[in-house]
Amino acid sequence: MPYYVYMLRCRDGSLYTGITPDPVRRMRAHRAGTGARYTRSHPPAALAALWRAADKNDAARLEYAVKRRLDKGQKEALAADPGRLASLLPSLAALDLEPVPGVTLEDCLEGAFHG
Repeated sequence: MPYYVYMLRCRDGSLYTGITPDPVRRMRAHRAGTGARYTRSHPPAALAALWRAADKNDAARLEYAVKRRLDKGQKEALAADPGRLASLLPSLAALDLEPVPGVTLEDCLEGAFHG
């Protein structure tokens, strides 16, 4: 079962990273204020990046690496170009991860994203 890793750009400009098997449900929860403690106080403004992972383990490894190994500038670079994943996190290059381009927060909120 595929999992997704996402980066949300919050209204204050910060980035939040999370994982989910269902981006539509998760984005709706974040927007409703029931998604995560961080996004309750930093509401999401846009979906900055989205990756499809082969499974939950690969998704969790990517989420951890983004949150713990990348500084703010590197996270911004990754949000600007999700395809740079292997160059920013070479230790994850062997994982089955692929960027999902062109999906917006609105696509998820409206149920237009179908994975």
